[in-house]
Amino acid sequence: MRSLRSLSQFLFASIIGLCLSLTLHACQSTNPSQTLTTTEQVSTPLAQVVPQAKASPLPPQTAAIAATAGPNGLFDPPRGDVRFVVISDLNDVYGSTDYPPEVDKGITLIPFWKPDMVLCSGDMVAGQDPTLTNERLRAMWQAFDDHVAAPLRKAGLPYGFTIGNHDASSALGVTGKFLFERERNVAAEYWKDPAHDPGVQFIDKKEYPFYFTFEFKDIFFLAWDGSSNHIPKEKLDWVEKALSSKKAQSAKMRILLGHLPLYAVAIGRNEPAEVMENADQLRAMLEKYNVHTYVSGHHHAYYPAHRGKLQLLHMGILGAGPRPLIDGTPPRKALTVLDVKFDSPELTTYTTYDIQTLQLIEYKQLPRFLTGHNGIVLRRDVEWNALTTEEKASCINKLGRSLCTA
Repeated sequence: MRSLRSLSQFLFASIIGLCLSLTLHACQSTNPSQTLTTTEQVSTPLAQVVPQAKASPLPPQTAAIAATAGPNGLFDPPRGDVRFVVISDLNDVYGSTDYPPEVDKGITLIPFWKPDMVLCSGDMVAGQDPTLTNERLRAMWQAFDDHVAAPLRKAGLPYGFTIGNHDASSALGVTGKFLFERERNVAAEYWKDPAHDPGVQFIDKKEYPFYFTFEFKDIFFLAWDGSSNHIPKEKLDWVEKALSSKKAQSAKMRILLGHLPLYAVAIGRNEPAEVMENADQLRAMLEKYNVHTYVSGHHHAYYPAHRGKLQLLHMGILGAGPRPLIDGTPPRKALTVLDVKFDSPELTTYTTYDIQTLQLIEYKQLPRFLTGHNGIVLRRDVEWNALTTEEKASCINKLGRSLCTA
């Protein structure tokens, strides 16, 4: 009897011990750094073993500015395959070594949109004044570096740009020489300094920073010297050779960067010296090689347009002197987020912000077309056949039929 009682006590104690052992094992905390050894452990989803990485927080200054956009916050559009933030005409008064507050605001906001690259259509400093000394010109480019280029380099953002008339004008004097050759020399000195590398993958940089090509995420970029309205024939030959190259034609998209636009869009810029000469011939060449978009500045007015097969992004400004559109639409300082989606029919979408209010500038707020002295441009979402009889007649009466073709 005593033996049975002892056996029962032994079995009971063994069972209690086993339960306690299992309970203690189940309560032990898992150490993620332990080596995974069993098939069952290896097959465990990684998300259950390693905590998910959190998105990097915005810089405090960026978040503070974005918070001023209103109760719904700053709008962030759906992202494409590639995203650019596009800026233009940053300069202040002649010789300035400071920038309007909207420039600093725009540069500080750029991390909000998380672009792959920043593009600029010229006028980064405030030159085109023969009285400026080389020392002053260098100080202006140093100010540009402090306010714009250095923050972008620090953020790891490539910078694709073109030269503007206030950077290094290509205007010629009566002797055929550059009127602002010193400015061109100092601009070249700045950009050829390895410390100021814009971080792009060059294809041809023999005449950098005036004429060059680069590629980015299967997009071919060409920058030409549109700092005056004339491009010499030998340079146009180079443009055509570059655009017809295998590298250009095998890319998914081609974008041209230039300062002066092809067609006039702004009051005070609606004259021949303020647009590229022979605009229709240039457009025909760009269309021949399937250039999708020409990004320009100089007119200080945002207008998303097209003519023929060519998209025309007339950039608004961050710097001094915004201008009304030809129809009188009031001026606004602006910045554009350009998203590329390779499988979409439009290929690109623009999201443009009034940099002072941070509100969107919608297409419907802009005229359906503009009739500058050298031809009509249509708002990006409007086709010639969609114009009313009255709208077509107003263009033909003002410009003649040849300048009113789509």
